[in-house]
Formats: sequence, C-alpha cells, structure tokens
Amino acid sequence: MKRLACLSIMLGLAVLAPVRYARAAEAGAESGAQEQKEPSEIWEWANFLILAGGLGYLIAKNAPAFFAARSRQIVEDMTAAQKMREEADARAADVDRRLANLDADIAALRSQSEAEVAAETERLKAHAAAEMAKIQVQVKQEIDTAGKAARMELRRYAAHLAIDLAQLKIQARMTPETQDGLVRGFVQDLENPPSGVPRN
Repeated sequence: MKRLACLSIMLGLAVLAPVRYARAAEAGAESGAQEQKEPSEIWEWANFLILAGGLGYLIAKNAPAFFAARSRQIVEDMTAAQKMREEADARAADVDRRLANLDADIAALRSQSEAEVAAETERLKAHAAAEMAKIQVQVKQEIDTAGKAARMELRRYAAHLAIDLAQLKIQARMTPETQDGLVRGFVQDLENPPSGVPRN
C-alpha cells in the first residue's frame, strides 16, 4: 500500500513538474533574458528526465509485485466466488430435487398412514372379537353356575316341601290308636330283635 502511495506521488510530480518549469520559462522569457532561456530549458528537460527515470525505476521495481499480488487476490476471489456459486447451484439443485419428489413423498406418507390406520383397525377388531369371545365364555359359565345353583336350590326347596307334606299327611293319619300301635311295635322290636341283630 505504501508503494502504491509513493508511486502515485511520483506520478503526480512527473506530471506537474513540466508544467511548473514551463511557467518559470515563460516568466523568464518575459524578463527578456534570451541567453538564460536556453540553459533553463535544458535544466527543465534534464530535471524532467531524472524525475521520469526515477519514476520509471520505482514503477519497474514495485509495479510487478503489486500487480502480481493484485492478480493473485483477484484469482483467489474469483475462485472463491466460483466455489460459492457451485455450492449455491448444488443447494438449488437439491431443493429442486426435493420439491420434485415432494408429491411422491406426500403420496408415500399418505399410503403409509392409511396402511397403518387399516392395520390398527384390524388389530382393534381382532382385539374386540377376542374380548367378546371371552365375555361370552364367562357369561356362559356364569349362566351354567347360576343354573346349577338354581336347580340345587329348587331340589332343596322341593325336598323341604315333600318333607312338610309328608309330615302333614302323617299328622293327618296319625290317631291315638295308631300312635299306641307304633309305640308297642317299637317296644317289641326292642325286646325281641329280629334275627341277626345283637341285643344290648
């Protein structure tokens, strides 16, 4: 950067120096010294040539490095820009590919969700059928158990009714004479047991 500033200053001096010397020469011409005009013009040209030579030397010495660095920077910037452009193109192509496949992805997701819903529906139906079968078996068992209990209760009730009825019949037929006959028969059986029954 310093070299560029020095180069600019030298270039400015090289451009302004002839103008300055030309003005000085005109001023000398007006004063009327023709003899002084010629040496002054030679010195102006000599000074200009020295300045131009120094400027040329500085430019020849510093310009190649400056322009080479600048060229390298431009090449690096162009390479980075090309790389960024390629990455952007790749991202854009990826987005375009995804957008192109979006309908297919949505259709796949829809069919997958429909299949999952159908499978879940079938599973729930099978589960409900299994639960219904279990409930039917349980209800049948409870009905059988209740039927057995009701039949037993009915038999018990019928037996009580039969006993009560028999008791009423016996009481209706039982007269004092019959009771005496039964007691006498019982006593005889005790006194004369049938054969094969041991006496106490």
